[in-house]
Amino acid sequence: MQIRLSGPLERDNIVNGYGLRAVLWTQGCPNHCPGCQNPETWDFNGGVLVDVEEVKAKLKTFSGQAGITFCGGEPFVQPEACKEIADWCRKELGWNIWSFSGFTYEEIKEHGGAAWEFLKSLDALIDGRFVLAERDLTLKFRGSRNQRLLHLEHGTGKILSVE
Repeated sequence: MQIRLSGPLERDNIVNGYGLRAVLWTQGCPNHCPGCQNPETWDFNGGVLVDVEEVKAKLKTFSGQAGITFCGGEPFVQPEACKEIADWCRKELGWNIWSFSGFTYEEIKEHGGAAWEFLKSLDALIDGRFVLAERDLTLKFRGSRNQRLLHLEHGTGKILSVE
C-alpha cells in the first residue's frame, strides 16, 4: 500500500497536538479553504508516493514521541493508508493518534466506509474547514473558531469531549 505525502515526516512537533509528536503531511485536498496555510498540499498529483512500510520504518526511528498527528492536505482522502499507519503506531510504538480534517465529524460519519474506520482509530480529531473570517490565533491547535478539537473513544469514534 502507498500513501501520497506532501513532505518529509516530522518529529518533535509541539503545535499539532499535546506532547512531542510525529507529524505526517498528506498530499491532496478537495476543500481549498481560502487562507489555508498549506495550499501546496491541495494538488492530488503533487507530493510523493511512498510505501506505507517505508513510513513505518522511518517512524520507528523517532524516539520520545507521545503520538502522531495526520495533517494535510486532507488525511481522510487517503483513509486506508492513514488507518494502517495509525494502527501500527498505536500497537508498535504505543502512540496516541490525532488527525486534522477539513471535513466535520458528522460528514465523516455520514460518508462512512474507510473514512469512518480511520476516524475510529483516532484519539482526537480537529475538524472543520478553515474559515478566514473566523481566524483566531489564540486557539490551541485550531486556526478558526468553527473548528473543534474532539476527544474520541478509540475503537468506536464516540465523542468523549469537545474543546
